[in-house]
Amino acid sequence: MQQPISISGISSVSALGSSSEAVWNSYILGAPLFKKKRIGEAQYWISEIDINTENLLDALIRDQPAYRKLDRSVLLAILCAKAGLNPENHSGNIGINIGSSRGATSLFESYHKEFLENGSVSAFTSPTTTLGNISSWVGQELGIDGFASGHSVTCSTALHGLLNGIAWLQAGMADTFVAGGSEAALTPFTLAQMQALKLYTTSENSMACESMRFQKKKNSMVLGEGAAVAILERDISEKSQAVITGYGCATEALSHNSSITENATCFQKSMKMALDNAGLETVDAVILHAPGTVKGDLAEKNAIDAVFGRTLPLLTSNKWMLGHTFGASGMMSLEMAVLMIAHNTFVENPFYENARHLPEVLKTVMVNAVGFGGNAVSIIISKP
Repeated sequence: MQQPISISGISSVSALGSSSEAVWNSYILGAPLFKKKRIGEAQYWISEIDINTENLLDALIRDQPAYRKLDRSVLLAILCAKAGLNPENHSGNIGINIGSSRGATSLFESYHKEFLENGSVSAFTSPTTTLGNISSWVGQELGIDGFASGHSVTCSTALHGLLNGIAWLQAGMADTFVAGGSEAALTPFTLAQMQALKLYTTSENSMACESMRFQKKKNSMVLGEGAAVAILERDISEKSQAVITGYGCATEALSHNSSITENATCFQKSMKMALDNAGLETVDAVILHAPGTVKGDLAEKNAIDAVFGRTLPLLTSNKWMLGHTFGASGMMSLEMAVLMIAHNTFVENPFYENARHLPEVLKTVMVNAVGFGGNAVSIIISKP
């Protein structure tokens, strides 16, 4: 790292809750947050934002009638950013990069249905479904007039946003950076896509997503909605909740549009790059991407074994509780890492038994994310 980059704030909205206290309590409770719901013509296990967060979302729309035209993914990001960032506490140039795997899924499906039925669409269609909509509206809500950009690197989107933030801060192009992801893709067409890929769970019980159950024979992905953002700043201060000590990213050659190699070459490269970047040989814990698919989970574990060997860190994930929040998932995992370090507590995964014990002080945690196209990112954070 050219200079220290710290996380001075991190927040999320999801089935876990909408405050750091609520999110941490959900992790400690350690129960899956899924419900079975009919969406379109089929029933699915899903995870939705909790009722308190839904009430906050309703209040946001009541206060700003123009927000009724915005997609749910944009509203979740606004709610999340409002909780995590007060621009008055930050001086200088503030940049924003909040991405999404799918973007304005609900609105797009609604507008497309209208077009098929009537042959015309609303004038709001294009401006409210562009991917840059999320960062732009977060900037509008917070009164930030600096750089605001969105992108999609599918499921590694949020951590790629973090990489962008690191680059902008180290280049001196921003003084504070808001990075993250938002996803509200619990829609008939999106869920049907996951079923078409034969990735979605067919479980009949609430432990529907078997993330990190490496012996499973069936895919068990569950889709969830949520948003998460981190506030990044140069150097370390009294506001720092964690320090980014290493980062890596890599891709690999594809054999299929949704494939990952048996030993996840992309993850091996990204993890080694992050370790080299941090000057470390190992870390205390790794939060896996582990979406609950047979090949995806096992490939990542194979990569971890290849990189760490006999110095295997503690391993865990959060998708068995939360499901896969697509573009927000990497930042949801990073928030979990920050909270574990803050509370010096390791959150176990019930499908995997670690062979070693928690160190006296949890100092370093690696977070992994990967998207379609083999786009892997690994981030290492440590105690300030």
